[in-house]
Amino acid sequence: MREVFIAGVAQLPVTSDANERERTLGAAAVKAALEHAGVAADAVDALYAGNMMSGILGRQQQMGGLIADYAGLEGIEAATIEAACASGAAAARMAYLAVAGGVHELVVVCGVERMTHVDRDTVTRALATAADAELEGDVGESFLSLNAKLMRAYMERYGTPAERFAPFAITAHRNAVTNPNALLHKGIDLDAYLASRTVVEPIRLFDVSPLCNGAAAVVLASRDALESRAAAGGPRIRIAGSAAATATVALARRADPLRFTAVERSTGAALEQAGVRREDVDFFELHDAYTIISVLSLEAAGFAPPGRGTDLGADGSIALDGPVPIATMGGLKARGHPVGATGVYQLAEAYLQLAGLAGANQVPGAEIGLVQNMGGIAATVVTHVVQRVG
Repeated sequence: MREVFIAGVAQLPVTSDANERERTLGAAAVKAALEHAGVAADAVDALYAGNMMSGILGRQQQMGGLIADYAGLEGIEAATIEAACASGAAAARMAYLAVAGGVHELVVVCGVERMTHVDRDTVTRALATAADAELEGDVGESFLSLNAKLMRAYMERYGTPAERFAPFAITAHRNAVTNPNALLHKGIDLDAYLASRTVVEPIRLFDVSPLCNGAAAVVLASRDALESRAAAGGPRIRIAGSAAATATVALARRADPLRFTAVERSTGAALEQAGVRREDVDFFELHDAYTIISVLSLEAAGFAPPGRGTDLGADGSIALDGPVPIATMGGLKARGHPVGATGVYQLAEAYLQLAGLAGANQVPGAEIGLVQNMGGIAATVVTHVVQRVG
């Protein structure tokens, strides 16, 4: 396997404005990423697009080919990768494998999603297609109700009070304030968290990521392609580990719904490939679509024992200057969660951290990042280890 580097990144601001379509959002992100990388369009071998719902919400499939066309890359290999909310990271993994395996030298990954051009109920039903339709979606379950079950079960098993989840929302909002690409630029405190309305008991409004639109892109390159580009000489950010794992989709069919086995497997495999220990990780961009997901991900990834994940919020460990910073640019909770694009935003943000370009959101001395994107409730989990090597 060859080394794979992130040669360039781009993010469009996450918004609730539904006027622009996926093709123009995706093409703008791709062009900006290529410009950042110093790569000409004719050097691109392939484009992989992460998208979940354009076929459902916009009656448009072929997103990979469509974005390639509008980005001036007509004729190259292009494909759309769907893995529910993990679509962006799954597309990045396909690109990683193509470069690492010697099939391509330079691949663009684009994640794009538009969610606010239809009513909330329609989006809720579309998102529910990432659950088990027969056992969950068709009987009225949504991701709100499923995550409420998880949170309730956690609180009952471990005797955890509601306020223990607040630091995860507070941290995300605090970090989003200084991220120009974030949707939400409003800090919150414990009082605001506890005063927010209950959406589905025990989930409050501030436990949930917002519906939004966005697009991001990253350029992956072999070492030869990295060094031959026009912008050669910048930071060397390597994807040192890449792994994916799955778990039973329906919560009711899992032996223990509070144990995220796919997080355990993909985290362990990515760290092993990279030759990195958990204690070497400088930040963890986890999939904080809900605060309960943050807690369970930290536990499954090995940063806290079962039932103790909320300790990392209470003691400040998840802050930018803590031992396990999360949501460093606002995360899904406050940067926003345009589902098919989320995994690509995470990789772009990790690049900025490792390149020392995160500004007010910089994790001091960041050299290794763990980046994790999941589809469904940890049913598909894609994990990358990114590392600064020069």
